[in-house]
Amino acid sequence: MSLASNHIQPCLWFDDTLEEAARFYTGIFPNSSIDHLSRYGDAGPGTPGSVMAGAFTLDGLTFRGINGGPAFPFTEAVSFSVTCDDQSEVDYYWDSLADGGEESVCGWVKDRFGLSWQIVPARLYELVADPVPERALAATRAMLGMRRIVVAELEAAADAAAAATAPG
Repeated sequence: MSLASNHIQPCLWFDDTLEEAARFYTGIFPNSSIDHLSRYGDAGPGTPGSVMAGAFTLDGLTFRGINGGPAFPFTEAVSFSVTCDDQSEVDYYWDSLADGGEESVCGWVKDRFGLSWQIVPARLYELVADPVPERALAATRAMLGMRRIVVAELEAAADAAAAATAPG
């Protein structure tokens, strides 16, 4: 039996919260599962029965995890980006991942385990790449002033910029 569905997998270092984190994440993302958890036996070094390592799948992406202790906490240097189809998806992932965590700026949120996520509507990518430079700039400026990204506010900023520069 193969434990890996792909050759490259993120491996996350937890401070003894791997099982709790895996349950939290698989409860949020569709098409998710806890694939396996390895527990310490009598040989140690951890407490017999406690989780040593494991794997879980979030919307088809397999993650490996270890309970390595407090030596290496998560930082924003590594984050996971969730591209959302619409505002309701943005709100769902933002609210779910921020529960017990910390909201940041520009669509970033740190969950209760300290892992950083970027919750990004696909519309943001379209607006900041708009071929009309004023629209792109206005959408970018609007995004920079947000915590949770709000699609309607991005579109309103882009539309206002376009109207202000329109001839006539």
